[in-house]
Amino acid sequence: MAGRKEKEASRVSLGALIAAGMGAAMGFRALLREKVSFEGRTVLLTGGSRGLGLVMARQFLQEGARVILCAREEVELARARAELEGAGGEILALPCDVSDRVQVEALVAQVHERFGAVDVLVNNAGVIQVGPMESMTEEDYEEAMGVHFWGPLYTTMAVLPEMKRRGWGRIVNIASFAGKVSVPHLLPYSASKFALVGLSDGLRMELAQDGILVTTVCPGLMRTGSPPNAYFKGNHEAEYAWFILGDSLPGMSMNADRAARKVVEACRRGDADATLGLPTKVAVWARALAPNMTSAVLAYVNRMLPQDASTDRHRGRDSETPLTRSWVTNLTRKAAQKNNEELLH
Repeated sequence: MAGRKEKEASRVSLGALIAAGMGAAMGFRALLREKVSFEGRTVLLTGGSRGLGLVMARQFLQEGARVILCAREEVELARARAELEGAGGEILALPCDVSDRVQVEALVAQVHERFGAVDVLVNNAGVIQVGPMESMTEEDYEEAMGVHFWGPLYTTMAVLPEMKRRGWGRIVNIASFAGKVSVPHLLPYSASKFALVGLSDGLRMELAQDGILVTTVCPGLMRTGSPPNAYFKGNHEAEYAWFILGDSLPGMSMNADRAARKVVEACRRGDADATLGLPTKVAVWARALAPNMTSAVLAYVNRMLPQDASTDRHRGRDSETPLTRSWVTNLTRKAAQKNNEELLH
């Protein structure tokens, strides 16, 4: 009789432990999926003067957030500020090179002085260098790492003390499809985005205990209008042609407004990862499930690309040809005009 009671008590205790464990797991899951409002929040957006950064800034403003833009190009930054101020909302636009820690610390100090602590940090600043491996120099890799790895690390370290003090914060790192599947003729870009993915995933694990959720975003091609401002080496006209044509295809590239909405929603929920676009998801799955086949396919793609080893660097806008000026790139050109990517003479 005593043994039966002990067994029943043991079952009750085990059931209670299981229930408590399930409750804790559900509570932890709820914490990680807590939807938030951006009304009255302070959002710091790097690379916010054009492209995806500017599109996200528009959407955060529509949500009622206070938005701080930073970028290296002061003329572009001024145009972005003028547009956003015209639409209403609180805007602060500050020049900053995120690869320079001193500039980043000064930027965050100015934000604290004007708005207080940063609630949401979006690391979006980027640089793209396109060309074969032989055309790339150490400086190309240093530049890519400075913007894509050290920049997000510097900004994160600058905003963390206040986020930890308050026990709340959101950090969004805009990585890339090329940070999960290395792409031919984008080696500095891919290597630095792989570094950012590793940093972002690790930060997620270590900062969750402080109430700070880190989201890693890996988009594929987006029609932000960025090709005219990317850098091209080797046979720069041919490199620009394949890059802008891929960027302009609706099936291959995602509309910038749609991509920005997905980023903002992932930030709202505190998602760990947001991989944007069906082609991107298929490529990531293929790389995980069939790495040899994926590598062979990309090696074949590489053989089809231009192989000029010239190290001269040209902007996309300086690499135009009749093909890239034709109707086939209309979607990218419209996006460039809309998102402050177009050179104004």
